[in-house]
Amino acid sequence: MKKISAVFVVDLTKIEGEGDFQCPQCGAIISPEDETETTYIIQDVKMKANDQLEELRIKCISCESVIHLTGFTPL
Repeated sequence: MKKISAVFVVDLTKIEGEGDFQCPQCGAIISPEDETETTYIIQDVKMKANDQLEELRIKCISCESVIHLTGFTPL
């Protein structure tokens, strides 16, 4: 039987710092600087019509929670 993962939404405009945050389920530190995929993997990317990032769906490697990242601001 397949394990059902928890699903969370993290609004990046609500966190402080450089973009690092803890997984809401297990507390693993998720950093946008980590490109190794040892902490999380990117599952889906949603773009707006103007090619601006709207949402990222990532999966925490530690607990398999799915996290929807929102609140991306234009550069």
